[in-house]
Amino acid sequence: MTRRFPSKLVLCAVALGLSGAAQAYMLTGTIYDHVIADADFEDSISGLATGMVSSTLGADGLPDYIGAGGYGGVASAASFDHWWTDSHGSKAVSLELADIGGGLFSYSDSSFFPIDGELAGNEGLSHNYHFAMHLKGTTTFKSTDSFSFTGDDDLWVYVDGKLMMDLGGVHGPVGSSFSGADLLAMGLLEDVVYDLDIFFAERHTSLSNFHVTTSLRIEPPPPPPPVPEPGVLLLLAMGLAGLTLRGGRLHPVETEL
Repeated sequence: MTRRFPSKLVLCAVALGLSGAAQAYMLTGTIYDHVIADADFEDSISGLATGMVSSTLGADGLPDYIGAGGYGGVASAASFDHWWTDSHGSKAVSLELADIGGGLFSYSDSSFFPIDGELAGNEGLSHNYHFAMHLKGTTTFKSTDSFSFTGDDDLWVYVDGKLMMDLGGVHGPVGSSFSGADLLAMGLLEDVVYDLDIFFAERHTSLSNFHVTTSLRIEPPPPPPPVPEPGVLLLLAMGLAGLTLRGGRLHPVETEL
């Protein structure tokens, strides 16, 4: 989990204050497509089911299913793990949280079907109703900040790997929220950068709502470390080749000019 004490917070997304335009934050991640035949999709309508997942993220950065088989419309821990795999195609996704004033940012979609006609397709239905999504980023907060969500189906939000919102199960739109004060109560600190992970699943016809409103500062996840260029690796190999091991020590190879 990311914990940094920045000397200056670099806001995520598009900050256009110099031009007078409103700023926005961006949630980015991956959508994993699924099909009707997959376990846990287009099965029972469980209703809201809290306590389906672990209170902290697993070592793989994903929630662990801890419910008894069948709870929340999930067959098993193994079938739940399958949600976050690229078995029928995947796609990068970006959701812009627009500035709505008062220090709040929002993304709202009452027909959230971001992969209609893509990947495994709609399977003869009006929308692609079966997918899971993992959004990632980092965030900082003040005690007065808030994060609220209303939607369906499953939604889990983790901050610093700790479960802060638990709306599992196949259900109609339901809402929940947490505050900066709640984060403080979890032992987190103001103005420290923490990992933000949002997990969402659409598992059944016919609704898909996704409404987020927050005053948390959100940044994209840090980029992966750069991979050395092949030319750099070649130069390194040539440099090592110019050394010989004598008496347990490396000595330059003597060459005549």
